[in-house]
Amino acid sequence: MPDFSLSAEQESLRDMARKFARTEMAPHAAECDKAARFPDEIYRKAYELGLMNLNVPTEYGGSGLGVLEQCLIVEELAHACGGMTTSVIANCLALEPIILGGTPEQKERFLTPFCAQYHFASFCLTEPAGGSDAGSLKTRARKDGDHYLLDGEKCFITNAPHASLYTVFATVDPDLRYKGITAFVVPRETEGLTTGKDEEKMGHRASSTSTVRFEGVRVPVVDRLGGEGDGFSIAMRTLDQTRTPIGALATGIAQAALDHAAAYSLKRHSFGKPISEHQAIQIKLANMAQSIHAARLLTWHAAWTIDHGSKGTLESSIAKCFASDAALHVADEAIQTFGGYGYMKEYPVEKLLRDAKLTQIYEGANEIQRTVIARELLRQYA
Repeated sequence: MPDFSLSAEQESLRDMARKFARTEMAPHAAECDKAARFPDEIYRKAYELGLMNLNVPTEYGGSGLGVLEQCLIVEELAHACGGMTTSVIANCLALEPIILGGTPEQKERFLTPFCAQYHFASFCLTEPAGGSDAGSLKTRARKDGDHYLLDGEKCFITNAPHASLYTVFATVDPDLRYKGITAFVVPRETEGLTTGKDEEKMGHRASSTSTVRFEGVRVPVVDRLGGEGDGFSIAMRTLDQTRTPIGALATGIAQAALDHAAAYSLKRHSFGKPISEHQAIQIKLANMAQSIHAARLLTWHAAWTIDHGSKGTLESSIAKCFASDAALHVADEAIQTFGGYGYMKEYPVEKLLRDAKLTQIYEGANEIQRTVIARELLRQYA
């Protein structure tokens, strides 16, 4: 059984993230959500504090943290605002393909200057006609001498309007499906690359999301990650690494919902006493607490598994799927605890429900996670 006692360094990281979340993020969360404002000034402070590029090795200028340390930070940030957290940690997703699939020369050339200054990167996999079916992507990569020409469109790309670097997945031959997918690193200034308008989203409204179009974008062969056809493996290995912190993000949202609900139940009176004394509310709070504890432990176990050298495909899928389902249920129960007030934007819990919903969808919809879990499970019996 893993020992989840946190070291002094881990406690310090968590405390730092908690302080930043409560003092810099939380006071602006409602305003940014209402206006769908991208709070660049807050993200810059997160970078200066070392809360971005968490997975990039220290030799390239990143924080070099393990997955468990990343989860400790992400949960604290998400307690304040899920949308801000999504933008803060998006670099981890976008840069992981370079960490996993890049040569030493590519890592030095792309990661070091990127981490030396405040920048955003975007992970470009999802397409309008092929969300969960990555093997069906249509963005083409046609070889042209010592370059590739990229043509196609990506959608739902986090931080795309603000990114200076994109990791892009395209196919050299659609008939090859997964075996044709190839990964590239594309700087923003490359001619033919454009981003669309900010999407109007249900939740995570402090995070920016748009399409990215590629029209005859010329990418040098030296900016390809791995060989032709290695892209699908790089993408899936990336998601194995980054899926677990989404479980932590969901857990942070759920913990915030419980904290608000429990505090409200102590001061709200009905039938002559605080509603916290009514058994119906106590059962809700108890069930919420159980779900959060289970989500946190599943997430930490997945992180521990990966940090100890395993792929963690099964564990990360279980953690992400369970924690995100739990977050939506806990946020819903928090609204029910608040009653009519919970439905009002003046109170914080309706935002938590909207933010929780996305955690069931991005980095692999939970329907896909269950398919992955079943596949990994059945391998043990084959």
